[in-house]
Amino acid sequence: MKMIRKKLIQFRYVLLWAMITLMAVGCSTSRNIEKQHNEEVYESLGLNKDRKDNSALYKEAAAWLHVPHVDGGTSHNGTDCSFLVYTIYKTVYGKTLERNSASMLKKNCEIINEEKLKEGDLVFFKSNGKSKSFVNHVGIYLKDHKFLHASTSKGVVVSNLDNDYYRKVFVCGGRVK
Repeated sequence: MKMIRKKLIQFRYVLLWAMITLMAVGCSTSRNIEKQHNEEVYESLGLNKDRKDNSALYKEAAAWLHVPHVDGGTSHNGTDCSFLVYTIYKTVYGKTLERNSASMLKKNCEIINEEKLKEGDLVFFKSNGKSKSFVNHVGIYLKDHKFLHASTSKGVVVSNLDNDYYRKVFVCGGRVK
């Protein structure tokens, strides 16, 4: 009887050791997978990871890359610029914004200069020849002069504010209130 009890105790220790080992290996593997996924997210966006980044923003941005532009589109099958911003803001920050770029600027944002842009700020453009006070395009500023938006010709992409075209049509930045 003592022998069976001793063997049972040894078996429990071996089983416990095996479970702890598997959990440690599993956690290590999942950390490596998460790290690899994060690297792929940043690579797809053309950015370098910084420990201060809002990783939820970058993951969500990467999930929308290459979605085609569709006027009035409201899904991953096709989106317009304001729905893209609306959805990412709702998902990442839990904030509900207006549904078009002009209203977002007017009702949801404090106007800021380009030099003061921070991750998550909005960037507004006018690309239709109307007065500079009217905006018709919006994107989300990421960092390093890069912003995510739904381009009418390329779908959802990351673009650079220093690009001649965007420099010409840039109106202002907006910090969501």
